[in-house]
Amino acid sequence: MRVAILGGGGWGTALALQIRRNHEVHIWSYDAKEAELFNTQRENVYYLPGVKLPEDIVFTTDEAIVEGAEIVVFVTPSKFFRSVVKRFAPRITPSQVVVSATKGLEFPSEKRMTEILEEELPGCKKIVALSGPTHAEEVSRDIPTAIVAASCEAEAATTVQQAFSTEFFRVYRNSDVVGVELCAAIKNVIAIAAGMVRGLGFGDNTMAALITRGLAEMRRLGLKMGAQEVTFSGLAGVGDLIVTCTSRHSRNGRVGEALATGKTIEEILSGMKMVAEGVETVKPVLKMASEVGVDMPICQAVYTVLYDHSHPLEVMKQLMVRPLKDETL
Repeated sequence: MRVAILGGGGWGTALALQIRRNHEVHIWSYDAKEAELFNTQRENVYYLPGVKLPEDIVFTTDEAIVEGAEIVVFVTPSKFFRSVVKRFAPRITPSQVVVSATKGLEFPSEKRMTEILEEELPGCKKIVALSGPTHAEEVSRDIPTAIVAASCEAEAATTVQQAFSTEFFRVYRNSDVVGVELCAAIKNVIAIAAGMVRGLGFGDNTMAALITRGLAEMRRLGLKMGAQEVTFSGLAGVGDLIVTCTSRHSRNGRVGEALATGKTIEEILSGMKMVAEGVETVKPVLKMASEVGVDMPICQAVYTVLYDHSHPLEVMKQLMVRPLKDETL
């Protein structure tokens, strides 16, 4: 089987390192200089420094790599997802399984990534969302990892499950595409708040409370949008939330820590090469929540720090003194 990965960042490269154990894989990069550098150095020096790449993983700018591939995987930031899908749409056929490995929502449309795939690839029905607790830094180093392949088409999910699973990378199936993708998007916003918790010097009690109440926000919005309850206790839900909130690898967490020192989001992003999805995703998440009448105070707090330039400590205090309520509401 041939697999084409569209996106030469850390996650795309990490996926390629696992998939190559079973199948032929190629990576498309929009940046010719990066592709040449990675091929020459045999290392993704910007995103996965120290991880050596085997000779059979090749970076290219040739868009024809999707032609003849049984599986096409989009691994691009949500902000550019639609434009990249449009770019490759003329070359993709209904017989191919198309995968989104991007965790985010489009703004202002609030579209999930698989919804964008459905709109831009109207003939394609074999669409899969790939999500779960998966830091590229660990996947690329063969640290055992479990993930979810979600699709309304069971056969497509099974194809991805069988193609991507290795002794270090276990893939589960899931039919709840809505829940899996919303969890993937919202957990990045909560992770920014988790970074603020660390940056402010708070402890384990605070982090546990944040993760638990963050999960409650994910669940409230997800159920309102048609997600299944069980998804929130699975890998794409609480699993991904825990790893993103607590890991040293979390880009969103690093943004939160920097915000806690008083830096503005503009200052932080100017020094980052990698994308912290939660920074943009908080906008469509709150827009969606407002439209369906769901209260998301942690996500609102993150937005206030990012875009109203409120101080994280003051925002955290405001969260603690809100009107008291029943935990289950």
